[in-house]
Amino acid sequence: MKSIRTKLKLNNKQKTLMAQHAGYSRWCYNWGLSLWNAAYVDGYKPSPRKLREVFTNHTKPLYPWMKNLSSKVYQYAFINLGEAFKRFFQGLGKYPRFKKKGKSDSFTIDNCGKPIELNGWSHKLPFIGIVKTYEPIEATTQKITISRQAGDWYLLRNAVRPYE
Repeated sequence: MKSIRTKLKLNNKQKTLMAQHAGYSRWCYNWGLSLWNAAYVDGYKPSPRKLREVFTNHTKPLYPWMKNLSSKVYQYAFINLGEAFKRFFQGLGKYPRFKKKGKSDSFTIDNCGKPIELNGWSHKLPFIGIVKTYEPIEATTQKITISRQAGDWYLLRNAVRPYE
């Protein structure tokens, strides 16, 4: 098992969609961190699961633009926040900070438990659609992280199993 990063070949519409998903992930992470801090000050013990429940039931309905984006994005944003706090409490990292636009923009998606098959130069990603890469890929993965660095978008394949 290994992770490999590949540059994506995107048109302007796809770049906009990627930026919207990355912004959604950042917004949810920052919202979760803010709520986590407030709950902790009030004496509660927050968790990623509780944050997701509050967000899904009370906050998400207030923002209609969120319906146009993948719900997996906010779920992974809260999982990442929980992992950041876990590392902090274990003494392995600093206290989680708010994310800034344009700095390490990324988001993670999966296919609702089904494997995502990457074959050749064009790939069908859940909710994103067909994207092309600059190099052919032959792999199966459970989740994909897409990130922007220096204006280019990259696909990070997590838990990759090459075809046999």
